[in-house]
Amino acid sequence: MLTKNLAEHKYNQVQKTINKTYKILSLYILIFLGFLLFLGVMLSSVVKKRHIPSLYANSSTTAKRGSIISADGFHIATTKKLYKAMVDTRYIDPQKKDLFIKLFSIYSGIDEKKIIKKLLRRNGNVVLSYSISEKRAQYLKRLAYELRRFKVFVERVNPKNGRRSLHGLSILESGETRVYPYGKVLTPIIGYPKKTEENGYTLVRGVKGLEKKFDAELSAKSNGFSRGKRDVNSYIILNKESFTKTAKDGLNIKLTIPLSLQIKIEKMLSQMKKEIGAKQIMCAIMDIKTTNILALASSNRYLPKDIKRSDYSSLNSAMIEYSFEPGSVLKPVVLSLLLDRNRVNPYDLVNGYNGRFKLGKKIIRDEHRFDWLSVEDVIIHSSNIGIVQLGRKLSSVEFYEGLKDFGFSRKSTYDLIYEKIGSIPSIKLIDNEVYKGTLSYGYGMHANLMQLLRAYSVFNNNGKIVIRE
Repeated sequence: MLTKNLAEHKYNQVQKTINKTYKILSLYILIFLGFLLFLGVMLSSVVKKRHIPSLYANSSTTAKRGSIISADGFHIATTKKLYKAMVDTRYIDPQKKDLFIKLFSIYSGIDEKKIIKKLLRRNGNVVLSYSISEKRAQYLKRLAYELRRFKVFVERVNPKNGRRSLHGLSILESGETRVYPYGKVLTPIIGYPKKTEENGYTLVRGVKGLEKKFDAELSAKSNGFSRGKRDVNSYIILNKESFTKTAKDGLNIKLTIPLSLQIKIEKMLSQMKKEIGAKQIMCAIMDIKTTNILALASSNRYLPKDIKRSDYSSLNSAMIEYSFEPGSVLKPVVLSLLLDRNRVNPYDLVNGYNGRFKLGKKIIRDEHRFDWLSVEDVIIHSSNIGIVQLGRKLSSVEFYEGLKDFGFSRKSTYDLIYEKIGSIPSIKLIDNEVYKGTLSYGYGMHANLMQLLRAYSVFNNNGKIVIRE
């Protein structure tokens, strides 16, 4: 009995040893298989092409068009960048779509109904706005971050490659727009712009006025660019290894016209136009000592960003693009030619013919009837009869060359575009008594306002004409 129990005990001990050996062997086999699996994964990671984020980051800055600035430092025309807002409707959580619409409306200032209408047009990428201001764009970029954080957008699996992706609200620079903070001030001299597209980016080009004349100078020169190693937030680390090229904006144009004076004169012209029922009133002021133009105003103005059909007649600057017969304002010019050649003195007497004078087949009449009047009174009372007789003292060559010397039929300024330089009769025509007579009181020739302004500078500048080129 004792022997049997001893044998069973030994058998049980052997079985326990065998079982323990199997367990240890199984454990080693599992560890070995796990190690092989680990090696397989590591090998696969090494061999397989991976989409590792770049260690470098690039960024670009678009240069802007220059500004037109008044003499007292106000930006009459300036450029602001525009941004567009895009969203992929497939990534918006249906349960949070109303929240997205509400928040985007608040941050963008766009009516909710317009947003809903755009979202319903298609399923996929939708442009919610092309004309978001720079300030609102910053707010919307912050909103885009918060919408991701609150899981308003959900991940989707691309059926083609099986990758998961998430697209939220994107705010991208789309172009630039021209801004005129003071509305109609200085139009049509300042002109107006048009939009052009370059590689999907909206740019501004001048069409009329200063915007056109100095378009090359105002236009942006070159965009900025930066490249370097990035940090965890994908921002470029600026150090000696990074590269930065600064954006070169267009040049600013500084005017000699103070905004405060220009506004006052334009207001006065608008009021006078109503009072006297004129089609248009123009005013120009020049500083004779510096030759600076201090005001260049018209009663007919328009909004450069909101041109209506009724504004078409005002788009051209009448100060430079319209020539007319100057009339009686030419009489002081004619008298100065006579004085310069010692043909008369201010106290000589001229026959007034009692207000009626025959010139060829034409009868000339004066408003004031004089028997005799002095040369000075010819100008004071604007006597056509008197200036006709005085004009005869000039030869046709002297008359023609004298008007040329005063700048008539010549370009008056290079700062303004599309000038109509007008005309003066030929020497042969001036030889005719009638032509010379009518020319003496400003008819038979054409000039623009800037030419008259330059001609009159002689009288306030010791007989020297002011020429700006």
